[in-house]
Amino acid sequence: MEAVRDPHDALGGGMETGEPASPQEPPSPPPQPSPPSPSAPENPGGSPLPTPEQPSEAHARQLLLEEWRPPGGSLQLPPGLTWKLLFLRRPLYRNLLRSPNPEGINIYEPAPPTGPTQQPLETLGNFRGWYIKTEKLRQNLSWTVKQQCVNLLAEGLWEELLDDEQPDITVMDWYEDSRLDMCVYELHVWLLAADRHTVIAQHHVAPRTSWRGSPGHWLQVSHVFRQYGPGVRFVHFLHKTKNRREPSGLRRTRVTDSSVSVQFRE
Repeated sequence: MEAVRDPHDALGGGMETGEPASPQEPPSPPPQPSPPSPSAPENPGGSPLPTPEQPSEAHARQLLLEEWRPPGGSLQLPPGLTWKLLFLRRPLYRNLLRSPNPEGINIYEPAPPTGPTQQPLETLGNFRGWYIKTEKLRQNLSWTVKQQCVNLLAEGLWEELLDDEQPDITVMDWYEDSRLDMCVYELHVWLLAADRHTVIAQHHVAPRTSWRGSPGHWLQVSHVFRQYGPGVRFVHFLHKTKNRREPSGLRRTRVTDSSVSVQFRE
């Protein structure tokens, strides 16, 4: 399932669907360094942070089963994994990407006006967790390429769940209708095996600009991986946004609220 739509559709309005077009050849997942380990939260005051009261093992199981509603109403955990640990980590129904909204942009409002900039992208927000590079194109155009590779086991999921239940893996993104070119955004996602090279499933989309309505509104791209087969351990998420070089600086296409999440089918 895939969709390209305006954010107002999520609020109950009519759907505005673009013409998604896949690139001519599906690319292979690019190599990237392993993401850094999450650092401990900062505690400026130096005093110990209060420890929230944790539920018992039985209560944590009850709460999560009510929240997640797995097929059959129950889940078998592997040795060493407890319901209390799952309650803390919450690997299902949450965004597994780091810094999903680096520039703090609200999709329910038009993209805030911004002119060309001379500043590096990394200085314009919190891009922690993203690996960023630039691809030069013809004339004054270029792509900003941002990517992350999500380790599903490190996020708290387990092999038996991924291989036997194969819960849905949903990717979603919002990009600005900048109209800098006929195509200003691409999304590439690979479900990878434990070696981080073997591709089990993949999705690629490059929506074309529709030129309808006023520029600057947000468009949504989404896809749900279902019944992808056993062996998935990583999700490699990569998106590209188009830039145009002008005399006064770089005019960018912005993107926000990127997400990768795992959930049971309704």
